[in-house]
Formats: sequence, C-alpha cells, structure tokens
Amino acid sequence: MQEKQNRGMIKAVVFDIGGTLMEYRSMPNGWASFYPAAFEYARQKLKLEISDEQMKKSVELLKEYNPKLHYREIDYTPEEIFKKVTADWGSVAPLDSIIKAFFESMHLEAYIYDETVPTLERLRKQGIKIATYTDVAAGMPDEMHIGYFKELMPYFDKYVSSITCGYRKPNPKGLEEIARYFGITPEEMIMVGDEEKDIKVAKRFNCYSILIDRKETNADFGQDRTIRKLSEIEI
Repeated sequence: MQEKQNRGMIKAVVFDIGGTLMEYRSMPNGWASFYPAAFEYARQKLKLEISDEQMKKSVELLKEYNPKLHYREIDYTPEEIFKKVTADWGSVAPLDSIIKAFFESMHLEAYIYDETVPTLERLRKQGIKIATYTDVAAGMPDEMHIGYFKELMPYFDKYVSSITCGYRKPNPKGLEEIARYFGITPEEMIMVGDEEKDIKVAKRFNCYSILIDRKETNADFGQDRTIRKLSEIEI
C-alpha cells in the first residue's frame, strides 16, 4: 500500500484488541459455536428449571445478536441482550448470574503477544497517546472483557469499547470519541487492527490504517500499510 502517513503529525495510535494485542487461544472460528454448551452449563450450575426447547430458542435468539451472523453497528448491553434471550424463562435466576455462568463456561485462555507490551512502552516513551477501540462479544460484560487483558489497561490513555460508545466497528463513533478526548484530528491518528472492519473504520474516519497480518494472508482491505507484528510500527 502507498505510504501517505506524515509521521511528524501522528499524536495517537488506536489499537483493536483481539487478534491485534492478544488472542483467545481456546477460541474457535465463531462465538456461536459456544452457545449451546454455555446455556447448558448455566442451566446445570444455577439449577435452572428450563426445558431443552427453551434453551434452543435462547440459542437462536442470541445468534440474532451475533454481528458476524447478522450485521449490525449498534451495540447493546449484556443486560439488554440476555433479558430478551431469556424472556420466557421466567424469574429462574438473577440475570447477572446467568450472564456470568454463560461466559464462565467457555474457559477462555487469553494470550498477550510477546511484542505487545514492549511496543506500547516504546510508543509511550515517544510521547504518543495510546487508545483502544474494541468490539465486545455479544452479551459479554465489558468488565469481563477487560479482565482478559487487565495488565494492558495501564498503557491505555483512553479505552473505548463497543459497549461504552454504543457502536461496533466499522462505525467511527469510537474513533470520534477518542479524537475528541485527545483534542486531535483524524490525520493525527493511526488505527491498527487485524480485520477488515478495522481498516473500514479507519477509512470512514479518514485516519491512517495499519493491518496486522500475523498469518501472512496478504489480505488487501485498502489499508495504508501492512505489518506482520506490532514491533514493525514506526512513528
């Protein structure tokens, strides 16, 4: 991709999280494959008196909120999602207990890439502001999401998720919020991510885009630059 970045202008770097700064090593291709077992785990753990049919209906309803199955940019809180997904269960258990058990069942194993912290530390020393714009899995509480990479939080000058801003990428609302917080323009920001939506959101916001292509797929989403690892970021 053609370089158009004026490095002297860059004041902030915005990172996606999953697949960019860390990954879930036990994660399959999609969250939806987790749903049946997760609801069964919640039923057993909380001793919920609900039928197999009710569980199947809940699985299908939750799939409707999965953005990879049903595209959406607006995001919803876990409470909004699970209230609708479990509407016909009755008052079998507190909603927060159901949500916690549901995601607890997945036993997600988080792995922070080796070059992540050194790269964030280097950018900090250069005086670059660091932010994140991350999409949270449908129905997952933001605090649970953060819990998988809590050691990275001190490096972020601004944390924005799809839940905190109410929109998922490629909607630029999160980038707008970050730019406003730092008092900078799109031309003074870089967006780094591993998916097409990360490049699309950068292009919609008109900031510089970097695709991290760890698997060397040679994907072309119109990004300004492609890197294989975070340590290749130079400002």
